[in-house]
Amino acid sequence: MPRGIHSEQHFTSGNFVRDVVIGMADGLTVPFALAAGLSGAVSSNPLFSTVSPNHLIIIGGLAEIAAGSIAMGLGGYMAARGDAEHYVQERSREEREVIEIPEEEKAEISRIFQSYAVTEQEASHVVEGLARDPKAWVDFMMKFELGLEEPDPKRAVTSAATIALAYVAGGFIPLTPYMIVNTATKGLILSAIVTLAALGIFGFIKGRFTGTSPMRGAVQTVVIGGLAAGAAFILAKLIS
Repeated sequence: MPRGIHSEQHFTSGNFVRDVVIGMADGLTVPFALAAGLSGAVSSNPLFSTVSPNHLIIIGGLAEIAAGSIAMGLGGYMAARGDAEHYVQERSREEREVIEIPEEEKAEISRIFQSYAVTEQEASHVVEGLARDPKAWVDFMMKFELGLEEPDPKRAVTSAATIALAYVAGGFIPLTPYMIVNTATKGLILSAIVTLAALGIFGFIKGRFTGTSPMRGAVQTVVIGGLAAGAAFILAKLIS
């Protein structure tokens, strides 16, 4: 009886999801906390009675979203560039070592295989096979000795753009309610409802993608976002 083809499904977009998580999580939380803090300040300070409180909150929120997305995007770019430079440096070192100290490098391969319950005699055949192909030899050492994968050359730009756009998308969620209603108090209430719901959904989806408990992820993001906004609101109230 013919056997069906076994198909394995693995999640392979870890870097993209990580960038979206970084950008969206901060984009939801930081502007939400800022808007909450500004709401606390303008609602209890008579100096803001002559202007629209929501206008000030919206301007401050948009400025934060612009600055935050640029800063987060640059941070992602620098991190990805650092990974790429580290990979190139380590690969150059391994290429020198397979030429200058080949016997030590062979011994390292043998020790790697022995850590997987392969005997020294069994590993020797693979060691000699790899030694005949310097590129494959270096590839093996990079992956199994150092645990490094060759990064995508476009990774830095892609990471920066993904993080920045996710930050902007997340930032407009807590800010939009202030554009709809006409008082800071109403804006804060509506923003809290919308943002906490978005944080819960985001945390749930993140949990599904990353393999952790979706409910745990939802609760964690809601609690963190709520605490940040609550602390900002109370602090602004006390100062003003």
